[in-house]
Amino acid sequence: MQKKDTLFGIVGLINYLIVIFLNAFTDLGHKIIIQNTIFKVYDGDTLIVLTAIINALILLPFILMFSPSGFLADRFPKNKIMEYSSIFAIFITLGITYSYYHGHFYVAFGMTFVLAFQSAIYGPAKYGYIKELVGIKFISAGNGAIQAVTTVAILGGILFYTVLFEGMLGNGFESKEDILKVVAPLGWLLVISSVLEWFLASKLPNKMIVRSEKSFKLRRYLIGAYLHKNMKIIKRKKEIFEAIIALSLFWSISQVVLAVFGEYAKSKLGVTNTIFVQGVMALAGIGIVIGSIMAAKFSKYFINTGLSAIGAIGLTIVVFLVPTSTSLGQLAVIFMLFGIFSGFLMVPLNAQIQFLSPRVHLGTILAGNNFIQNIFMFSFLVLTTIFAYHSISGGILIYAMAIVGVLLSFLLLKRYQVLSFWAVMELFSSFRHSYTYVGLQNVPEGAVLLLGNHVSWLDWIIVQLPLARRINFLMDKDIYNWKFFHAFFKKGEAIPVSPKASKDAFKEAHKRLLNGKIVGMYPEGGISTDGELGKFYKGYEIIPTDYNGVIVPYFIDGVFGSSFSKYKPKKKKSFFKRRQITVYFSEPIPNNTKADELKNIIQELKDKYETK
Repeated sequence: MQKKDTLFGIVGLINYLIVIFLNAFTDLGHKIIIQNTIFKVYDGDTLIVLTAIINALILLPFILMFSPSGFLADRFPKNKIMEYSSIFAIFITLGITYSYYHGHFYVAFGMTFVLAFQSAIYGPAKYGYIKELVGIKFISAGNGAIQAVTTVAILGGILFYTVLFEGMLGNGFESKEDILKVVAPLGWLLVISSVLEWFLASKLPNKMIVRSEKSFKLRRYLIGAYLHKNMKIIKRKKEIFEAIIALSLFWSISQVVLAVFGEYAKSKLGVTNTIFVQGVMALAGIGIVIGSIMAAKFSKYFINTGLSAIGAIGLTIVVFLVPTSTSLGQLAVIFMLFGIFSGFLMVPLNAQIQFLSPRVHLGTILAGNNFIQNIFMFSFLVLTTIFAYHSISGGILIYAMAIVGVLLSFLLLKRYQVLSFWAVMELFSSFRHSYTYVGLQNVPEGAVLLLGNHVSWLDWIIVQLPLARRINFLMDKDIYNWKFFHAFFKKGEAIPVSPKASKDAFKEAHKRLLNGKIVGMYPEGGISTDGELGKFYKGYEIIPTDYNGVIVPYFIDGVFGSSFSKYKPKKKKSFFKRRQITVYFSEPIPNNTKADELKNIIQELKDKYETK
């Protein structure tokens, strides 16, 4: 039961977010301690190779545990898997702490694999629980919150453990074993975090509705039968599989850039303090938090997958800029932008995978997501190691990742071309406008003829933004044929109309309504110059009413008098003040409603809601 109709009113959400934070904070803490130890002792190609190996030890369990972790997440309550995995983490961190105190570097190095093994079991349950806990309504916001919290945990872990590491270390060390002994008390922080994580995980509510009745047989796992079967499940929906491939390419790019950055900063910029190196990379974490919050905001009404293509293009450009940077200040800005674009990419794609996945296979698909991503990342780390072995510079590797980014951008643009266009429109318009939509629930599934007032050049964008379904607007043929926008208008299924061939346009509108689409047009036939409703032409009445659908009238308030309207007031609003725009959707009316009656309904909306 929810206290109120908001994401953070959901019972158990705060507990869940803290559990997610502690899980990532603990996992990263050990990695940072080992990685900083390597950074202090080694340099050059050896540093790149060892950094790649430590990352590979984290990835391998996710590859090996694909089928078992997916089975567990589908078969058992996800909150219980998180609880028992947290208990396992307590024993692992105790072992890690023991290895620190005794200077067993290679044992601590190897424990990275064991801790990652625990995370591999934990992962599908952790992310599958989002959909069960927050539901479809808040799935984008939920993913945005999880991404932000995870990133804050990573960012906090990097800074927290690096600052303590440097503060405790000083200059009195001779070997990697000596370093571990000096910083050994940090191990107790890992243990305390794991204990607190277990306590909070034990309080999470069980949200499982349907569980799989399948069994797990070791022999079928060992011969790869489960792998083959689970991959078929993942590939059933092409959009899920493509989203997983896109995320895999993104994480591969990120993994390689982070793996070579330490050596790049040390050799090219002469930076030897781990606080500065980790601090710059941590700024990507701040960027991810910002990008995730923005992505969740722009996905308020539906999963805005168009943002993912914008994110891919942005991070590709940013990666190209990394080798050209000559100072930590420049790199700090670049890594911040990398994080923002990463949030744009991750939040909608993860939400889309969860949304499209059947509940009974959610664990398997999320485990498969981890499996494929880690196969990609592991392969790219092997490539990194080979490059380092042959003394190929880190800068060349980063340029190679930028080229992979071009491939990623192409993949997402191909899938979400039209949605990307609308995402760009929303991003730009949001700088100047704030939008509110009242009565959005009045736009039903099936055929809808959207008819409203016309007060600016942006009306078609404003009405489209909150709707996941594309509106097939009737559009002046000359505008439809604008060279730059024509491809987008055509892909967006706009209907060109001209005075000489208006009947053909109405025939096409009728055809699309018969196919259950939304068709939009403006009965006034032009943009108002005084803000009042003009004559409503009867052109839409030509459309036969034999389709199974309705008319939804609407009124746009707040955009009249803006730079995009035909009326220019003498006293203009401040450029820095965002314009508040509200769209009011009336209840559906019969599709044979006449123009005069339609105008009266919209006039009533205007009289009732217009801002004076």
